[in-house]
Amino acid sequence: MYLSTLTRPRTAGWKGVSANVFALGAVSLVTDVSAEMVTAVLPLYLVVGLQLSPAAYGVIDGLYTGATTLLRLVGGYLADRTDRRKAVAGFGYGLSAVAKIGLLLAGGSTGALGAVIAVDRAGKGLRTAPRDALITLSTPAGDLGRAFGVHRAMDGMGAFAGPLVALAVLALAGESFDSVFLTSACIATLGVVILVLFVRDHRAAVPSQPVRVGAIGALWRDTRVRRVVLAASALGLATIGDGFVYLLLQKREGLSIGWFPLLAVGTSLVYLLLAAPLGALADRVGRLPVLLGGYLALGAVYLLLFGPLGGWPLVVAAVALYGLFYAATDGVLMALVGPLLPERLRTTGIALIQSGQALAYLASSVLFGLAWQSWGPEAATRLAAAGVGLTLVVTAALVGRRP
Repeated sequence: MYLSTLTRPRTAGWKGVSANVFALGAVSLVTDVSAEMVTAVLPLYLVVGLQLSPAAYGVIDGLYTGATTLLRLVGGYLADRTDRRKAVAGFGYGLSAVAKIGLLLAGGSTGALGAVIAVDRAGKGLRTAPRDALITLSTPAGDLGRAFGVHRAMDGMGAFAGPLVALAVLALAGESFDSVFLTSACIATLGVVILVLFVRDHRAAVPSQPVRVGAIGALWRDTRVRRVVLAASALGLATIGDGFVYLLLQKREGLSIGWFPLLAVGTSLVYLLLAAPLGALADRVGRLPVLLGGYLALGAVYLLLFGPLGGWPLVVAAVALYGLFYAATDGVLMALVGPLLPERLRTTGIALIQSGQALAYLASSVLFGLAWQSWGPEAATRLAAAGVGLTLVVTAALVGRRP
């Protein structure tokens, strides 16, 4: 409904949120429908269908999010060097759309699936930093929490709809995973079309000297940026991944396969309802307290998984807190770091921070899978909860301290 306003790039939307942010939100909404269709069925497909062990699933889950670390840096650097953030983001969105077709061809081969997932995540790695940089460059610094909140809420709408679309396709196609993958590819292509037609790039008014590779080192030497990178990496290490959380809930409560994708739907519903209000709250009371509060909710989810609560109260509480965690952290972290980065290196800096977090997430997924297999899910989950507590202290010390 916002697309009719997008030909006026400086038009303000909800309380100062620009039309370009709404356009980027529309792209993310459509793309997330596509992505979450696959994400909703992938853990079940791998663990139940292909009978992968928890350790093997941990490797693939880590690959799904963290293995494209260097490509995040490549995408950020190329976007800043060429001053064409939209083009780099568009290539990333297109790569992910093509990868959905690859899932059709991979069949039951775990090696082929891993390769296709790596390509899909390469697309995400290339597009994320340019997209977030465009949001920061299209928004006044004081409204960044609100802008990222609106964008993440629209993104959450796609994440909410994706599993429902996957369920509908499975029901209509006789539980055919190939039908889900093909439909996902078509929807991802629509997201690329919206990007091309409605998103406007942010180009420097006066061309500057090309950004050199050494700029990454210069950013790292900036004390404030270095602390945020370290904090983001610690936060990534404390996050075990959606698939593990949903699998643990499914195993403990004996949920049927048909209910499994609805866990992601519930999380996404809470996320889309809370992302914009929590983003606005972060602008008012401070972004760090809201971010830390989100990770407190994550720690509570881990403790609930093997706590005294059971049945549907456990499922509802865990899903609600998990959605709260995402709403309070995803966009808020980018709003926190955006003002620390010079405009000329904005995309590279965001990519550096996201890369640290993604690499840590890769390690976290592998380690949690190994811990589950070696000591059991209860011990592994409680170790993860302790890790969240330690990470909160580290993050508060690194980001809350002024240089």
